[in-house]
Amino acid sequence: MITLSSLIYYPIKACRGHEVEAWNVGRMGLERDRRMMIVTPDGEFLTQRQIAKLALITPVRKDGILTLSAPNMDSIQIAIRTSGHSWSVNIWKSQGVQAIDQGEEAVEWLSDFLDTSVRLVHIADGYKRLVSQEYAVNEDDHTGFADGYPILIISEESLQDLNSRLETPVPMNRFRPSIVVKGCEAYAEDTWNRIQIGDVKLAIVKPCARCEVTTIDKETLERRKEPLKTLGKYRKHALGAIFGQNVIPLNGGRLELGMSVEVIA
Repeated sequence: MITLSSLIYYPIKACRGHEVEAWNVGRMGLERDRRMMIVTPDGEFLTQRQIAKLALITPVRKDGILTLSAPNMDSIQIAIRTSGHSWSVNIWKSQGVQAIDQGEEAVEWLSDFLDTSVRLVHIADGYKRLVSQEYAVNEDDHTGFADGYPILIISEESLQDLNSRLETPVPMNRFRPSIVVKGCEAYAEDTWNRIQIGDVKLAIVKPCARCEVTTIDKETLERRKEPLKTLGKYRKHALGAIFGQNVIPLNGGRLELGMSVEVIA
């Protein structure tokens, strides 16, 4: 039987994620997942590709308050703003995404830790950043500040297979999935079109091409060639070296660890 073995949401794009035992999911993905993003003063998105230190920031969202902590920094708390005066930010091909600035305290803290001038934004309430229409199921399929799609799914067996080919195994956090499942063949997720977990129906729409973020150790920030080098040898695809699948939720509901995963198509 295939079961849901891990649920992870990332309050701020490119920063640390949180494993949860149960969580709500909607058409935009896991609740509160990557609704926030760190940008340049000009509104261009930033990831671990440019600033590996983002991996060391732990954001916690609770009751409308964001707590930021990082090594050798005093934690701060700010009230999250989701509406009000918005400004345009850019992420990949999505230009002019409407976002709400989170204020000067966040600017000062983040800029101090990252040693560069940055701002923190939250996607504006009601704004729909559409996924690529080439892979959309519905015209209004949308996401927050995830790279392209609301959810990323990977099986534990796929990681085990990859690690069997590596000199030094890598943890799942290199790949930043939202949903991890177990109880299937390695790369079984590549063959799924529709799955259902509890009441939540999910469309698997596109393989995830991996980038250099997977080569950054999330604790030491050391960069190596693996696992990208090995993935490039046996997981070649027209899109690149693939690992995991991009997913669009077709409805909302609640997910809990241990739930069975039904492969519908």
